Amino acid sequence: MNITCFHLYNDYSGSPKVLRNIVEGLLDKKHKVTIVTSKTNGVLNDLFEVDNLNYEYFNYHPSSNKFLWICHFIYAQVSLFLKALKYQDSSVFYINTIMPVGAAIAGRLLNKKVVYHYHENAFIKSSFYRVLYRIMLIIADEIICVSKYQRSFLPQSNNISVVYNALPESFICKLVPNMNKAFNKKNILMVSSLVLYKSPIEFITLAQKLPLYKFTLVLNDTQTAIENFISKYNIKVPNNIKIYPRQSDISRFYNEASILLNLSNRKKFIETFGMTALEGMSAGIPVIVPTVGGIAELVDDDINGYKIDVQQLDIIADRIKYMLSDIDIYSELAKGALTTAALYSNKYMCEGIETILVQ
Repeated sequence: MNITCFHLYNDYSGSPKVLRNIVEGLLDKKHKVTIVTSKTNGVLNDLFEVDNLNYEYFNYHPSSNKFLWICHFIYAQVSLFLKALKYQDSSVFYINTIMPVGAAIAGRLLNKKVVYHYHENAFIKSSFYRVLYRIMLIIADEIICVSKYQRSFLPQSNNISVVYNALPESFICKLVPNMNKAFNKKNILMVSSLVLYKSPIEFITLAQKLPLYKFTLVLNDTQTAIENFISKYNIKVPNNIKIYPRQSDISRFYNEASILLNLSNRKKFIETFGMTALEGMSAGIPVIVPTVGGIAELVDDDINGYKIDVQQLDIIADRIKYMLSDIDIYSELAKGALTTAALYSNKYMCEGIETILVQ
């Protein structure tokens, strides 16, 4: 089958990682795949030299300036629409996230099967996202959700499925779970976007509260953007934290960590899945995550981590100290993390997506 995949912004965040996994799975099943995405550095670049895979690019880069972002977005949608019209021999248009709306509209005009992989929760975002959501409901032949939480916001319909995300074997094989080493490291990790609702400032505050522990913050942005952020908010960075810019390979940070945090502020943003939590648990690292959202479906208190909201920062600090106070406590949580991670199989995810695409 000839499948054309559309993704707006190729970076190192969760949704292009999922797309890469799915494309690899489709290629293994001998499907012919084309990816249409932005001409930027990101995880999709890993597939450059793969057989039976075609690439096409357009210019797009988000901007912190709202007017420029709107201009870039409109330009990208026109580019997506025009490029999509060329793929009349494609059997399926696979729309990754609700953002490539230009390609989805072209797919409907060409009478193609349009499948949306819906990673967001439009209801907790701006009215702009809700417009894109409405367009998805009108256009999509099939909608794939990434969690039961996310699915609960959509209308009852037979064309909506839940397929949980997973990690590729190429990533998992780089992880080296070692409970004793991780426990002794006393290193708290957060992998996040550089936005306020992901709570990077609160993570730095935790480092200030816990000076006897090491903290590592990996932000999906440039070093310049990080420095500007620290200056803008007059953040005092303590000596026990290291902050890193965008990384092409994140595995080494998980191998050096003891606990993974996700501090997304549920009052401003809710995780629909939580790839970083799954990455951490795959490395045998217990996690602390918010109490709501798809990410909360991954975690059971006292089994593989804890669900605590960022508003309870003192409780999070106490829980970190508790988890790292005793090797037996830590080991049980680490074992639970590995057991949970094993349930999210890349094989099952790819098979589930393929079934929806080809049926």
